[in-house]
Amino acid sequence: MIVNQFPDRIIEVDQQPYLYFGGTAYLGMPTNSKFQELIIQNIQRWGTAYGSSRNANIKLGAYESGEAFLSNYIHAEAAVTVSSGMLAAKLAIAELRQQTDVFVHFPNCHTALQVEDSIPFFIGNEINPRLLNNTKEHITLLTDAVASFTIEAVDLSLVQQIHPNKEISLLIDESHSLGILGTNGCGIYDSIDCKNIKRKIMVASLGKAMGVTGGVIASDDEFIKKINLHPVFVSSAGMNPAFIAAMAEAKEIYQEQHLQLKSNLHYVNSLLNNNEKLPFNRDYPIIYPEIHDINKILKNNKIIVTNFRYATLGTDLNRIVFTANHTKEDLEKISTVLNHA
Repeated sequence: MIVNQFPDRIIEVDQQPYLYFGGTAYLGMPTNSKFQELIIQNIQRWGTAYGSSRNANIKLGAYESGEAFLSNYIHAEAAVTVSSGMLAAKLAIAELRQQTDVFVHFPNCHTALQVEDSIPFFIGNEINPRLLNNTKEHITLLTDAVASFTIEAVDLSLVQQIHPNKEISLLIDESHSLGILGTNGCGIYDSIDCKNIKRKIMVASLGKAMGVTGGVIASDDEFIKKINLHPVFVSSAGMNPAFIAAMAEAKEIYQEQHLQLKSNLHYVNSLLNNNEKLPFNRDYPIIYPEIHDINKILKNNKIIVTNFRYATLGTDLNRIVFTANHTKEDLEKISTVLNHA
C-alpha cells in the first residue's frame, strides 16, 4: 500500500484512518516537532547536502560536533559517520579484513554483516570446534545486538569459552538497539565486558531510532583513525551535515523520547496477557506474533503492522512495533485485539 505522508502512529489507507504499529521510528523522531525545527535550522546553516570528501581541505564543523555527541552517547572512545548503516558495516568489515584470519558469524546476522567466507559460531547447538582449538589466529565475531526475529540482546557469554590463543575482535550491529537499550538508549556497546575480546566495534544505521539518514562506526581511537584513512571513506561523501548537526543539538529530545518509549512499553506489559504466541519483552518495542491470520485480524480492527516477505524465511513476516509516539488509547486498542486474537 502507498501512503502520502510519513507513517507515524496513524496512517490513511483507502481514505480511512488506521493505527500504525510498524516501521522503525522507535523514538518517533521523524515527526517530532522540536526535532524537525532543529533539522530546518541546520539545513538553513549547512544546506541540503554536501558532496565533498570528508578528507578534503575544507572540513565542516557539523561532523566534529555530531561525532563527539555520538561517541559520548554510545560511550566509545571515538565515532565516525557515513552515509548509511550498510556502508558503516561494509567499511568496518573492509578494514577488519586486513587483520582477520577468519570471520565468525552468530545466527541470523543482518545482510550488512554477511561475509562470504565467514564460518558459523555454532554448529548445531555446540560452539564451532575451530574456536576451541589452540591455533593462534585473529578472529572477528559478527553479530547483531538484537538478532532478527528475536527480542532479547545477544548473549555473548559463550565467547569466554573461545581458546585464549585466539585474538578476538567483535563487530556488533546496533541498528535496532541504539536509542532503545542501555542508559538513555546508548545501546549495549558499553556493557559488553568479555575479557578475551581485544577490540569491539559498533556499527548502526541512524535511520531507525535516531531519526536521520546516515550510519555510525564507534570504537577505540586507533580503529576510527584507520577508518578515516580507508580509501572507501576518503572517496565517499559524508552523511548530510545538517542531520548530524541536529543530532548533536537533540540530546534532551532523545532522552525525553526514550523515557516515553520505556513508559509505553511498560504500559503494554501491564495490558497484554501472557501468551507464548505473542512473545514480548517490556524493554524492547517489537513483537513477532505467531498467531494465524494476525495481519488480517489487526487490519479488520483498523490496525496496520509491518508485513512483508522476508527473503531468508520464505514466508510473510509480521512485526508489531511500538513507538514513543503511540498514545495510551492506541496501546489499549491493540492490546485488546491481541488478547482476543
